[in-house]
Amino acid sequence: MQLPVINMSGESVGEVELSDAIFAVSINKGLMHQALIRQLANARAGTHKTKTRGEVRGGGRKPWRQKGTGRARQGSIRASQWVGGGTVFGPTPRSYAKKMPRKMRHAALRSALSVKAASDQIMVVDAWQMEAPKTKEMVKALTALGVAQKSTLLVVAQRDMPVERSARNLPKVKMLLASNLNIQDLLGYDTVVLSKDSVDQIHAWLGHPEAEKETE
Repeated sequence: MQLPVINMSGESVGEVELSDAIFAVSINKGLMHQALIRQLANARAGTHKTKTRGEVRGGGRKPWRQKGTGRARQGSIRASQWVGGGTVFGPTPRSYAKKMPRKMRHAALRSALSVKAASDQIMVVDAWQMEAPKTKEMVKALTALGVAQKSTLLVVAQRDMPVERSARNLPKVKMLLASNLNIQDLLGYDTVVLSKDSVDQIHAWLGHPEAEKETE
């Protein structure tokens, strides 16, 4: 698959070959869904907690004698039916982490990249170059690329603080290292803009599915 390489002024400066083994594979929606659910689950803190009747303060004394009062028998004012009492079967801290084999995670990324490529939602930029952080310059570049009004994922090979800070204040733009490419961001943005050197990283990372060795 050939895509034009565009500079920050919106001019075509060449072409780049995208591997069909990454950007033109058969789409596996079920695998992408599984990978997305795993990522969302792994992001949950799982720190929710309620107190049981044994953890709520107070209630050590029996509120009234067992018989002869005409009222229902009670053993503690911190039982669940009392205001201020403990919670029955409430949430406790737990891990929501899900496991998924590396081969399956990589296959899900290939499917997501292929979806974007088939929908013409992938662009390749020659390089991002800024001497100082200027949001105005980033908006100008995105306008030249024709993606200023869209939610855009900028994928780069390495961190560049002036470029990163220029994009940070734009609510519809996110900058991501190619090594941190993930299913949620790929599916969550309208357009994926790859820098030319990030394409090489993606090819090296995902380009040989038949040679991957299971390590988990």
